Amino acid sequence: MAILAIDQGTTSTRAIVFDAALRPLATAQQEFRQIYPAPGQVEHDPDEIWAGVEATAREALARAGLGAADIAAIGITNQRETTLVWDRVTGKPIHNAIVWQDRRTETICADLRDSGLEPAVAAKTGLVLDPYFSATKIAWLLDHVAGAREAAEAGQLAFGTVDSYLMWRMTGGRVHATDATNAARTLLLDIRTGQWDPELAELFRVPLALLPDVRDCSADYGMTAMFGGAIAIRGVAGDQQAATVGQGCFTPGMMKSTYGTGCFALLNTGASPVASRNRLLTTIAYQIGGRRSYALEGAIFVAGAAVQWLRDGLNLMASASETDALAARADPAEQVYLVPAFVGLGAPYWDAQARGAMFGLTRNSGAAEFARAALEAVGYQTRDLIEAMHADWPGAAGTVLRVDGGMAASDMAMQFLADILNAPVDRPRIMETTAMGAAYLAGLSAGLCPDFDDFAASWRSERRFEPRMDSATRDRKWQGWRDAVSRTLTRR
Repeated sequence: MAILAIDQGTTSTRAIVFDAALRPLATAQQEFRQIYPAPGQVEHDPDEIWAGVEATAREALARAGLGAADIAAIGITNQRETTLVWDRVTGKPIHNAIVWQDRRTETICADLRDSGLEPAVAAKTGLVLDPYFSATKIAWLLDHVAGAREAAEAGQLAFGTVDSYLMWRMTGGRVHATDATNAARTLLLDIRTGQWDPELAELFRVPLALLPDVRDCSADYGMTAMFGGAIAIRGVAGDQQAATVGQGCFTPGMMKSTYGTGCFALLNTGASPVASRNRLLTTIAYQIGGRRSYALEGAIFVAGAAVQWLRDGLNLMASASETDALAARADPAEQVYLVPAFVGLGAPYWDAQARGAMFGLTRNSGAAEFARAALEAVGYQTRDLIEAMHADWPGAAGTVLRVDGGMAASDMAMQFLADILNAPVDRPRIMETTAMGAAYLAGLSAGLCPDFDDFAASWRSERRFEPRMDSATRDRKWQGWRDAVSRTLTRR
């Protein structure tokens, strides 16, 4: 028997078929449009998301030579915080999906912060008041789509992050559910009880009737017949938590960082949530059997997206795979810094009004220096997160960082990461850790996969990057980055 993993990301959808030993058998991938209605706004067409899921899943199954009868379970992992509201009868979304990167609700968040409400919200949710999360996006939709608020209060509409929307479509509207990790990113869940909080719902003006059922990451999410036979959906997790599972980070103190469109570092803190004193997020790492494990998380909004900008916005190369070669030609004497605040800055700054900037430009600065700056920005931003994690939870000091995501394939970026952190960086043998995490959760529920200990023991490193940079160079570069960020911030 095999497992089908659906990885619905910010810029593309992938479907991967894994065998019972979680070895990938076949993969299909499809990119989709990014819609920018106005500066700072990002949307997706829900129909395009659905079409991509259906097409890639069918293609992956065909490439593996398998049918519905060969699939023990489906696992879903998804871009988190992206917000959809749809009609419960027709299933039709009332608006495009508002993407996690979208900043249109910053004024709402600022008003709540100015009212002194952030500490109380953080105490329940582990989150900060930022447009990144779902609650203010829901409120915006209900206030800006004609008749939506009245329909929501009458129980006619449903809210979901992408996982919920996909399950609704896959089960023909029979299941309106989400898992604890996605629910924890809405600003509406009390992460200590694992339940929707009525006071938070009232604060953000979100009717409780909109919200999905909250379940374990490894649980029964209904059946789908869309692939020619009945298949159980048995695993769901937000993409960063799925990658944490896929990296085998089950022991408190273990840490992973995923480099996709953005960068997200998670530190497993165990059975008790750790409140951050350094503007990190406290979140649910995974929930199995009703028991929650928690994590500290740092969110960087732009990582691989900076390379996409070089490719698509500046036309500096034809393919993202050319970035390393281009960056290698940079003049060592040049020190160009890119602060990629295209949609604001995430942790630990949380400055939604900041915008991208380049510093250190000379007449000799060109495409190669821009490419190197984009790769190095990932390392600098990760160090910002790691230093905050060490301050919040000293047990993380000395931890080897496990990396994954498309940008982790860049040897140059990963070597610079090890250099600027002055710590080892491990890249896994199987890079599809997000999809593998979803597959493992589904296989665990279906009785096909081993327990945490045995699964973690199977993790293998493809390469360890050891720091090579001398301390004087590291300190000089780091001070240059700190200066560049300080010049970019609007909130100090």
